[in-house]
Amino acid sequence: MSGKVLEFERPIVELETKIRELKDLSGAGSEMADEIARLEQKAAELQRERFAALTPWEQLQLAKHPDRPYTLDYIGEILTDFVELKGDRAFGDDPAIVGGLARLDGRSVVVLGQQKGRNTKENLHRNFGMARPEGYRKAQRLMKMADQFGLPLLCLIDTAGAYPGIGAEERGQAEAIATCLELMAGLRVPSISVVIGEGGSGGALAIGVTDRILMLEHAVYSVISPRGCASILWKDAEAERIAAEQLKMTAHDLVGLGICDEVVPEALGGAHRGLPATAAALHDALRRHYGELAALSVQDRLERRYAKFRRMGHVEMQA
Repeated sequence: MSGKVLEFERPIVELETKIRELKDLSGAGSEMADEIARLEQKAAELQRERFAALTPWEQLQLAKHPDRPYTLDYIGEILTDFVELKGDRAFGDDPAIVGGLARLDGRSVVVLGQQKGRNTKENLHRNFGMARPEGYRKAQRLMKMADQFGLPLLCLIDTAGAYPGIGAEERGQAEAIATCLELMAGLRVPSISVVIGEGGSGGALAIGVTDRILMLEHAVYSVISPRGCASILWKDAEAERIAAEQLKMTAHDLVGLGICDEVVPEALGGAHRGLPATAAALHDALRRHYGELAALSVQDRLERRYAKFRRMGHVEMQA
């Protein structure tokens, strides 16, 4: 754990620190039990009030929190018998995308997602969760496997975007992402994507053309990062806060816009403060949505998926 405390979390963390100190002082005795119970209740109330009124900028900070659970954390909590499959069978393996076979409630599924690192060494290995073309071609291989064997597909989205380096462009980054979009649009198996942290640009969309799009409560999903948007529109990266407001990138915004199908609640204080509770809520949502999708015919799923993405976006004409 990095121990990073966001500014809006600070009053809560300070109160929790005081509670821990009182518990240490009281030891096994009960002299301060009433005071500790009162402070714990106050901390919980403060947390509920504060997290019910987060701004988009604060939501973005939570989505990027270094202690936030990543793809492999959720795989470990929700799925069993995970067997990782590596390589794109063309160039190499990209650790920024992990995936393979697993079981959800005893049923075989194919899972894939972006994976960030916890420290400098891991982030260099995972390229901060920003995939190169071989990562997206590995994803394509797993998607085709799911379709071939009739296995539901689960995609966990968590990336600032696809890697924009020269080598990635030389190896066909745009083509690799475009092929993912085309392939996912025609998959005959039930598919669900979950934005668990950052959902940035085409790098996120490449594994997000699915029957259902779910988002964790404090995740964000956008066509461009607020910093990139600010640099283009205002020529000023410091306008990032304004961009975060304008992009409508929070889970609740995207439900209203018809992009996200469901907001999955996180543990109080964010997923980084309670992985088991967050994973349990996500598990329940996945079980429900896969059940609904399994009841549909292949043709019905394809038609609904097509209609879903055709509905996204509209033009408002001004008189």
